[in-house]
Amino acid sequence: MLVVAAVGGNALLKRGQPLTAEAQRANVRIAAQALARIVRAGHQLIVTHGNGPQVGLLALQGAAYKPDEAYPLDVLGAETEGMIGYLIEQELENALGHDHAVATLLTQVVVDARDPAFGTPTKFVGPVYSKGEAHERAKVSGWTIAQDGDYWRRVVPSPKPVEIPDLRVVRLLLDQGVIVICAGGGGIPVLRRADDSMIGVEAVIDKDAASALLAGDVGADALLLLTDVDAVYDGFGTDAAKPVRHVTPDQGRALDMPKGSMGPKVEAACDFADRGGVAGIGRLADALELLEGTAGTRVSKTK
Repeated sequence: MLVVAAVGGNALLKRGQPLTAEAQRANVRIAAQALARIVRAGHQLIVTHGNGPQVGLLALQGAAYKPDEAYPLDVLGAETEGMIGYLIEQELENALGHDHAVATLLTQVVVDARDPAFGTPTKFVGPVYSKGEAHERAKVSGWTIAQDGDYWRRVVPSPKPVEIPDLRVVRLLLDQGVIVICAGGGGIPVLRRADDSMIGVEAVIDKDAASALLAGDVGADALLLLTDVDAVYDGFGTDAAKPVRHVTPDQGRALDMPKGSMGPKVEAACDFADRGGVAGIGRLADALELLEGTAGTRVSKTK
């Protein structure tokens, strides 16, 4: 089977951990062990990943420059694809004993300039702050901020991905048996201009939405959305919460899911399942079991 495994930001940096290379490498090493099990089971693998904390950190570093010298989000997204892709590539090679070729591809993803997301930023990036500190940083830097649980964070536009022009390169690598790491952080957001040229845009694409688009376009058999929760829960956060083991796309969209966490994963899983594939949502450690249908939440048109 061809499997797209979308590794959530929790695999790279757990909430409260420092944004250090050591912390990220330690977490990526654990993630690589789980992903290696999929390859050892005989499946072909594409890996995608989040980048919210990392792109936010780079944006903070850019604040040390004059406002007109700071790098835009598309360039910062490309930097995080290289940084995180390097860590995943190296640790996955180590986990597999260097028996498989692994490559990281900087991936452009086209978005629509008319997407309403550009007028309503919702994507969390960077570290968490107290309410007072967040408002102070917003005032100085011109950020839009929003509450994230008990804390506050910067939010940026998150337009819907519509096309992955680098898909032909992904296919070339797959044809050679390469494990591909791509569309990191949702990919590098670009606009396609009237003359068919492309230019970067200030945004961060949702990683799960981009992964679903990638999985469908490349003809993957399965999409795994890997996080730190064992399954999708109906009534999450209440005494009546219970795990959802299987849903059709229509049933999945009818669930009341938090927009900032599980909601995008369920929507991405439903989008992919609509195209005939099978999606699984659950813990990173259960990646192979998700693929086999013995853990997590399964989303498909039929059981």
